[in-house]
Formats: sequence, structure tokens, C-alpha cells
Amino acid sequence: MNGPEIQISFAPDLHLFVPADRRGGRTTLRTDGASTLGHVVESLGVPLTEAGRLLVDGRAVTVSHIPAAGESVEVYGVERPQEVPGAPLRFLLDVHLGTLARRLRLLGVDAAYESEDIGDPALAALSARERRVMLSRDRGLLRRRELWAGAYVYSDRPDDQLRDVLGRFAPRLAPWTRCTACNGELADADKDSVRGQLHQGTERTYDVFAQCAACERVYWRGAHHARLEAIVRDALREFGDAPV
Repeated sequence: MNGPEIQISFAPDLHLFVPADRRGGRTTLRTDGASTLGHVVESLGVPLTEAGRLLVDGRAVTVSHIPAAGESVEVYGVERPQEVPGAPLRFLLDVHLGTLARRLRLLGVDAAYESEDIGDPALAALSARERRVMLSRDRGLLRRRELWAGAYVYSDRPDDQLRDVLGRFAPRLAPWTRCTACNGELADADKDSVRGQLHQGTERTYDVFAQCAACERVYWRGAHHARLEAIVRDALREFGDAPV
């Protein structure tokens, strides 16, 4: 670039995105004089989904601001909880976040998930078409202009991923109301109506069932229920106020 020089700094929570030499505070950057501040921020590695307030010489600006010589730019992370206006809060997760998707569904959060890699363009288009917040660890995907909204998932550990998403977006939690397999809604099911889908041991041992209205999968409090109940209990304790 051969244009105006600006000073730019990034909040500590954005340091993982920027080069090491820009993590120590304010640094000098020469721009081309025509690119928007949004383009400048992304060119330094920060997806705009992760950029919150943008201050120029102490005043708030939008991503369309074109930096001028001598300006001092401060880039902050998104405020939490983050509001997502314009549609009911629901999510779309890429192929690498299957465990997170199942845990969100366990808590009653609308979380669509692509179990096969359909490609970034198709994911971005689906996000826009269904107005879902795209959750991903793929920075390239989060930079696609077609996205309706998106968020970077900061950890590769499912426990931390869940806390990250719940803390960032504060979705309403309604445990045990969604199918963890397909995201459909669950309803109470009479034992006689689902008997044909039960193994003999399950039929003898359990009497309370739920069934997915979409894929017809049947649920009961089986061997893994204690582990799932712990996930629900911990999430409600930290992020919800409903009883377990």
C-alpha cells in the first residue's frame, strides 16, 4: 500500500487473529487511501463478525469509514451478550462442530448442522436464506459477504465451545425439547405408539418416552442420561434460570 498512514490497535480478545507484531498496542499502517476500515480490519486477519466498536480518534464509526492520514483507529471485540436483530436467534454449524450442535440441541437451541462438507459458498447461502448465525472456526467462511450473520468459535473443546456460544448470544434454553440427531421438536410419546421402535430390554425397563416430530426418533432416559443431565445442569446454572 502507498497511501495515508494511520495508527491502529486491537483489543486483547482480538489478538489471536492479528500478526504478532500488532498485538502490543498501537502500530502504524499505511493504507491505500480508498479501502474501507472494514476491509483494512479484515486484511489484518480479523473477521468482521468478531469486530465490535470501531473508534477513530475517539469517535465511533462504521465499517464503511475510509481512513484518512493521521487517524488513530481502535478495534474492539463484540460486546457480550451480542444482539442479533432481524430474526429469531438460531444457528448453523459447519461440518467440524457436530458435538457442539448436539449439545445446543440438547438445551433446546435451534441449531442446524451440516454433517457433510457442502462448501463455504453453500453454507453462506444457507445462512442467508434461513437467517441463521453461522458458527465456525473457519475464518475464511466467516469473511464471506453472503453470510447473514456469523461468529467464530474460539475453542476446539466442546465444553468451552458451548460456554462460548451461550455466553456470547444468551439464547433461551429449553432442555429436552429438541432432537439431538436432526434438530426437530420433541413431544411426549405414549409407550404403545413407539413400542415397535424399542428393543425388548428398553421396553421392559422404561415407561417415559419422547419422539421427534421430524425424524420420529424415540428418546428415553437411558444409560447416557446422567452425563447429558450434567451438561444441562451446568448450562442452566451458568446461563439460564429455569429448573433442571
